[in-house]
Amino acid sequence: MQGYTHDKDRHIKRLHRVEGQIRGLARMIENDEYCIDVLTQVSAATKALRSVSLELLDEHLKHCVAQAVSEGGTDADEKVKEASDAIARLVRS
Repeated sequence: MQGYTHDKDRHIKRLHRVEGQIRGLARMIENDEYCIDVLTQVSAATKALRSVSLELLDEHLKHCVAQAVSEGGTDADEKVKEASDAIARLVRS
């Protein structure tokens, strides 16, 4: 079981919403909409996707990392490193 499993339906709904935003962006480009309007919508879609990412990271820390730390051993170190690397990727994006 993954850390996000209990909220899976909610995450799927949010990702479908982001998917709709992306399709809307494509339509805006196809329709030659004003650049700033397109960029505003890109920003909104980026923010929505970042929000999903942060929730998944939070659930990973609370579930997968916490469980590995409580069990100890090298798996704990690996899970902490994975989380740190994921945070670094999110910060760079």
